Amino acid sequence: MRTQSGVATKACFMGERHEPTARHEGHDETMFTPCRSSTQVSVGLVGGLVLVAAIGVQVLQAQPGTPEQAVAELIAADRAFSKASAQQELVAGLSAMFAGDVVMPVPGATFARGAAAAAAALRGNPDHEGARAKWTPVRGGISADGHHGFTFGYMTITRATGAKLPAKYLAYWIRKPEGWRVAVYRRSPADEAPPSIEMMPPSLPDRLVPVSTDTHAIARFRDSLDAAERAFSGEAQKIGIGRAFVKYGSADAINLGPASESAVTVGSEAIGRAVGAGSPPNGSSVTWAPDSVIVSSSGDLGVTIGEITPNRPGPDGRTRPPIPFFTIWRRASVTDPWRYIAE
Repeated sequence: MRTQSGVATKACFMGERHEPTARHEGHDETMFTPCRSSTQVSVGLVGGLVLVAAIGVQVLQAQPGTPEQAVAELIAADRAFSKASAQQELVAGLSAMFAGDVVMPVPGATFARGAAAAAAALRGNPDHEGARAKWTPVRGGISADGHHGFTFGYMTITRATGAKLPAKYLAYWIRKPEGWRVAVYRRSPADEAPPSIEMMPPSLPDRLVPVSTDTHAIARFRDSLDAAERAFSGEAQKIGIGRAFVKYGSADAINLGPASESAVTVGSEAIGRAVGAGSPPNGSSVTWAPDSVIVSSSGDLGVTIGEITPNRPGPDGRTRPPIPFFTIWRRASVTDPWRYIAE
């Protein structure tokens, strides 16, 4: 959602690098230019979907019995999509894991909504032609109902020329009849490969519970997460964005960070320091709010999707465009407060 502040850094949404004209309290306020270091390709989606059809059948044989089994299943699915992706062009490899209603931030201060729009956004950059991508998840998390989860990790994009480009990624997954599929996705560039791809401990509930069909309860969970995101932004206006990031984050939260950081930033304290650097101590130059929320039926894992809005006009006096974001949240139980776990 929000990245590091201070000097201008680079961020990349699915293959376009946008060059910030200004940075305020961890939020990119940018104009988009062609990515100098990430790659995409034109692709046939059918081949990718066929290649991973077996993955869904193979991975989802039965509802897992423990949280550890559930997250292992999710990570195995992510790895299987990566293995398939390495054998085909980049857009096919990535698109194969997308749900039909996937949401993905794209250049132009907006979202691609739906698999076709996401593929078109990937395909739209000619720099992706002939490239391939593979990736390694380093952490996963799972909801108590075993049907929602997230992964993040590190990616290598190999251009047609053979040049290798490192990147970081974050994905929110939903377990569907055909297998795990990505509902929300973001990729950002890195100037260097990470120093380590060692697995981090998973984010797990105490136990698994049956999937709920109580629409009223799920609506309450959704509303509570919407309110948490809005409270996060509201408090940032009062206590400063850095302190708000510390307060509303999990101790083991991660932020993908700028391209200059090869590894993700870990921990709400570290994220708060990075985001709050150079920011007003008791305020924020940006506000944000969700326009949609996805939440598990167990009410302990979800994702907010929305826009970051600058509070002030740019140097030219014009209103600056909003910036798309998504943030993954978790809580130990439905009576505990929501805390962001990955963004």
